[in-house]
Amino acid sequence: MFKDNLVELRKLHNMSQEELADKIGISRQTLSKYETGETLPDIEKCMLIANTFSVSMDDLINYNPDTEESLGLAVPPKGKYIFGMVKVGDKGQIVIPAKARKIFDINPGDNLIVLGDEFQGIAIIKEKGILDLLKNAQNKMI
Repeated sequence: MFKDNLVELRKLHNMSQEELADKIGISRQTLSKYETGETLPDIEKCMLIANTFSVSMDDLINYNPDTEESLGLAVPPKGKYIFGMVKVGDKGQIVIPAKARKIFDINPGDNLIVLGDEFQGIAIIKEKGILDLLKNAQNKMI
């Protein structure tokens, strides 16, 4: 998966092999070997590649766009997630995927606020998150 993700990210960012190789301090031939799977970079080079494309090292190495939850999309930027699809129940309920609940520390009994923008969609934020945001804004106005 690493080699496929590397090629996809490089093309997505409109970089030539030479440009990326220069950026991470290797030869174009070495980068070509990474992309064909002939060799693998060391951890330091992996980190440089991940940082260059603003993705996590885990996603750079392990992300698989062919899984159902990735919806066939390329490696997401660091801090951005694709949690997969959920079905809306009869009363509008959804089940938030376990990975999302873990990352955002959502627990049973937590209050969530649903925000909407007709052009960008729906967002869900923890009640504590919005209250902290409002407090910070209020403190800046004082």
